[in-house]
Amino acid sequence: MRVITIIAVGLAIIGCAREIATAPSEARAMVVVSESDVTVEEAPPHGAIGMSTAFRISDAAPGRIMEFRRRVLHVGAAVGSHVISHDEVYYVTAGVGEVDSDGETAQLSVGMAAYLYEGANVGIRQIGNEPLSIIIAYPLSARREEKWREEKL
Repeated sequence: MRVITIIAVGLAIIGCAREIATAPSEARAMVVVSESDVTVEEAPPHGAIGMSTAFRISDAAPGRIMEFRRRVLHVGAAVGSHVISHDEVYYVTAGVGEVDSDGETAQLSVGMAAYLYEGANVGIRQIGNEPLSIIIAYPLSARREEKWREEKL
């Protein structure tokens, strides 16, 4: 229940942080997604450091205005440093990690979240003996949203 509450709060913050766009006509009232249908084994983004399992949950939602994903960073893996063009939330569901934002680092464990601000140079890495599972949520940029809509027409 605590995970659902924190996820809902994170989504509300992201939703409030940007004007909500009008959904295209193909949008539905709800899309239900099973992780088993959206699982991809791949190197993490921004440097391909190690391996990860990506759960591309929001990719299944037509007309979406945000990203909502889970990524499991295998032992030794990291999402490399990159400048973000929007606010992001990393929420830890398993394992231990170290998040970096503009040179400031913090250790995150189960039940902890990092709210990262637009323009920061951020990254997160798995530390310890077990994989790091994080939920990542952020708004789509207007440009990405426009590109997605064009591809669907």
